Amino acid sequence: MAVRKLNPVTPGQRHKVIGAFDTITKSTPEKSLLVSMKRTGGRNNSGKMTMRYIGGGHKKRYRLIDFLRNKDGMDATVTGIEYDPNRSARIALVTYKDGEKRYIIAPTGLKVGQTVVSGRDIAPEIGNTLFLSDIPLGTVIHNIELHPGKGGVLARSAGTYAQLTSRDGKYAIVKMPSGETRMILTTCRATIGTVSNSDHSLEVSGKAGRHRWLGIRPRVRGVVMNPVDHPMGGGEGRASGGHPRSRKGIPAKGYKTRTPKKASNKYIVEKRKK
Repeated sequence: MAVRKLNPVTPGQRHKVIGAFDTITKSTPEKSLLVSMKRTGGRNNSGKMTMRYIGGGHKKRYRLIDFLRNKDGMDATVTGIEYDPNRSARIALVTYKDGEKRYIIAPTGLKVGQTVVSGRDIAPEIGNTLFLSDIPLGTVIHNIELHPGKGGVLARSAGTYAQLTSRDGKYAIVKMPSGETRMILTTCRATIGTVSNSDHSLEVSGKAGRHRWLGIRPRVRGVVMNPVDHPMGGGEGRASGGHPRSRKGIPAKGYKTRTPKKASNKYIVEKRKK
């Protein structure tokens, strides 16, 4: 993985830093794994704007990703590494021995021609999916399930990973990308390795137009609004706006918003570092 810094031949390229696409081997997606996506513009079914700063953007089609990895015991060959406009990570097209094709999240180091497999009694190699009960302690993992059979939901974005630290009875202790240590059932699955495209965090758009291509409209600071629009608005001149808070008055920067009696709190061994 690498990034490219462009020569400042235009104002929009002066600070632009983009991914090098050096690991991508396939430019056209697999047609059978594409579905159409409808844009909402931040509006609900009655046309009312419920999410601000959404609208426009380039047309995209969704790639059906196999987060379950439930085709156990059958080898799949990596036939291509592709760009996915719907996520920061790269995706890999794999073909199983029976001819079925699926997309998976591509881990760092996965190459075309490699074989990946899922299930029990398999080697903990990059791209393979195992149950947490079978993964060696200390292994770096991603695409982790929270509920058995529901599919991976944790550590799926570019460059992220978790680490299996220990096991206690029917639970595995996993250190999350946020620093939180959490208990997860050992019957849940996880994939070996780190998610690809770790340099994604180094990218710089360079101009406002690239955000508009992504469907992101300009975000207005609350402090420059009127009092009717935001709790931090109003005042003469450049007023600071008082205590930082959201548009609905919920304090920011230190105020805990997690429900104290949330049922899943009992599975958190150590909270994330602040």
